[in-house]
Amino acid sequence: MRNAGVLKNRVAVVAVFFAAVLLSSCAGGGTKPHANSLTPTSKRGASATSRPTTSAPPTKIPGPGGVQSSAILAENRQPGTSDWVISKPPATGTIEGFANTTYAAAGQNVALYVSTTAASFRVTAYRMGWYGGKGARQIWDSGPVTGRVQPPCPVTPGVNKVACDNWTPSLTVPITSSFVQGDYLLKLVGAGNEQSYVLLTVWDQSSTATYLVMARSLTEQGWNTYGGFSYYEGQGPCPKGSSSYPPCNRARVVSFDRPYAGSGNGSSDFLTNEYPLVRLMEQNGLDAAYVTDITVDQHPEILASHSTLLSLGHDETWTYNERQGAVQAVAHGMNIVFFGSASVLRHSRLQASPLGSAQEEVDYRDSSEDPLNGTGNPMQVTGNTWAAPPSSWSEVPFIGQIYAGYTVAGVVAMPLKVTEATSWIYRNTGLTDGALVPGVIVSD
Repeated sequence: MRNAGVLKNRVAVVAVFFAAVLLSSCAGGGTKPHANSLTPTSKRGASATSRPTTSAPPTKIPGPGGVQSSAILAENRQPGTSDWVISKPPATGTIEGFANTTYAAAGQNVALYVSTTAASFRVTAYRMGWYGGKGARQIWDSGPVTGRVQPPCPVTPGVNKVACDNWTPSLTVPITSSFVQGDYLLKLVGAGNEQSYVLLTVWDQSSTATYLVMARSLTEQGWNTYGGFSYYEGQGPCPKGSSSYPPCNRARVVSFDRPYAGSGNGSSDFLTNEYPLVRLMEQNGLDAAYVTDITVDQHPEILASHSTLLSLGHDETWTYNERQGAVQAVAHGMNIVFFGSASVLRHSRLQASPLGSAQEEVDYRDSSEDPLNGTGNPMQVTGNTWAAPPSSWSEVPFIGQIYAGYTVAGVVAMPLKVTEATSWIYRNTGLTDGALVPGVIVSD
């Protein structure tokens, strides 16, 4: 960890256990955001039925842990529920689904594609937060929907893309004004109590909240093995002598038009890598707005309306538009906090699918395979990392550190050694130069 780079670039690279300190320290932000931010325009696959209406902005209140919002405080006084928790993890194929977008705004419709062995199912939308410790508030319920088993999802040869765009839409979720901006779990429950989740973020493009919380959709989809392929796993043999990791038969293109496989019951690792900080912020009534990294890719101008961007979890995969937008925002006074390792390591780009304008993510991991290599903008060509040619844009000057996986004599966790203990990162911790904080650096 290089604190000099952190301070120079107004970017904090930290472990999650520093959360309370960082939220307090970032409350003052840097310089004020731009007044000349551009008006966002919708580019999403979700259909816009009307332009969202806006109300008077919430009051910002100086608080003990950062800038608070009267709206967030009031929202979390609403009745909460623990019904969002999945009580029966789904057996493979019993119920699963995805949406035609990762984020939406009030006034849009979101299509859900669900495959289930149940005769019928229902969808309940939960806004994730604090709500007196219950963790969520119910916003919407679909009522009974006829179930069906959707066809197998085809694999595109060569790039090993698994896309379920051959599925039939099951229902539409109208994103009304009742959907308060935030991170949502759409819980699918079959007639036989089959249960799983679909992720969705509802954003407010007019927000000027102090903190902008960014979900890491690109990384989550890159790890998604639904249908047998991800950026790290593949099916079938590799040629003799080829690298075993990442395998030669990995995906080069991954699609958001498919459910999430593995742990998380359809929510990927939102509940482990993102929700804990969302819950903490909502518990403290902090002045937060919510987006995904795809939102930032398509609307980088929104960064100018916020003082601090929070990058959650292991936020390794960034697009050029996202990164360029963040670099420009930092240059004009915005702060960024990275709550995890390997940030801005992998380089991807977005493209349209039959279901939406940014539903496919491209990362060849080998620039010689990328069709754009030598013909397009080198900053869009996907090499092994951002630092690799032809982009050759190391993350170190931006975030102050670089990531590498390692194991030392079988030890999987190493201490963080404190340097520059006078930095604001260590304020009120009692740590001094040379102190060791155990278990912070974890082997990959």
